[in-house]
Amino acid sequence: MWIRPIPKAVSQHYPIITQSPPPYLRNSVKRTITKARLTAMEAAGSDSDGREFKNAQEMWREQIGDEGDDPKKIQWYREGVAYWEKGVEASVDGVLGGFGQVNDADIKGSEAFLNSLLHERFGDGGRNQHLVALGTLVDLLEPVSHFLDAARENLSQEHFVASDVHKATNFYCVPLQEFTPEAGRYNVIWIQWCIGHLTDDDFISFFKRAKVGLKPGGFFILKENIARNGFVLDNEDRSITRSDLYFKDLFRQCGLHLYKMKDQKGLPEELFAVKMYALTTEVPKKVHKTRSKVQANRPGIIK
Repeated sequence: MWIRPIPKAVSQHYPIITQSPPPYLRNSVKRTITKARLTAMEAAGSDSDGREFKNAQEMWREQIGDEGDDPKKIQWYREGVAYWEKGVEASVDGVLGGFGQVNDADIKGSEAFLNSLLHERFGDGGRNQHLVALGTLVDLLEPVSHFLDAARENLSQEHFVASDVHKATNFYCVPLQEFTPEAGRYNVIWIQWCIGHLTDDDFISFFKRAKVGLKPGGFFILKENIARNGFVLDNEDRSITRSDLYFKDLFRQCGLHLYKMKDQKGLPEELFAVKMYALTTEVPKKVHKTRSKVQANRPGIIK
């Protein structure tokens, strides 16, 4: 699952059980806001064929069975990987479904977000030190073998003969739901355009396991497509695009704290909005936010 336009079958608006109240509301609705956040995963959603679900529980029950029925869950993951293995070339344009032009904006947005986090958490000296660490030790995780082979070739030493910067150390051909990092190895664990393939239970399980992989002061960055309300299920590549509130419900269940979030800029309007979340294992002194631009779900899917 990568950046994508919204399926044509998905309506611009559909009913939800709860939603975040308008920003002009203040103290009189604090309890309503809390309730909305607590029940975000109960919001209605739809799939890429236009079918509507009352809530995520109904959708997951159909997709993977009650309590994660093993055969159905195995099939969910097998079909997701098969989609990418069978018909998607290992190139920027391939994995972005013909929208390779967004790559530059994506990289610039990610770099700016990461630099601001390193500066805030470690100061200028710490930022430089951690940038060096990030540049000289990078592990890549990817379950699709020909994508990983292309990454290994593109990041080989012959492409960076003048410097060790951006040196990739390990290449793991392992699905996210099965990966457990080495304890205390990483300053940053970056997850982008892939978490939608994980069921809610495996989403929570992954982050709980991955916490041990962070060094002191380390953090996660999750960069992902955002549905305006509820969720959108892609029947073709077996993934789910979650809303901002849906993600925040899951973060709480993971025991993670939102340190900072930012919208990705410079993407075509027909695409899903994309957000970056910085997540820590400790309670931040201050949560940093940028105002989100309200955007309706729109048609299409980047493949």
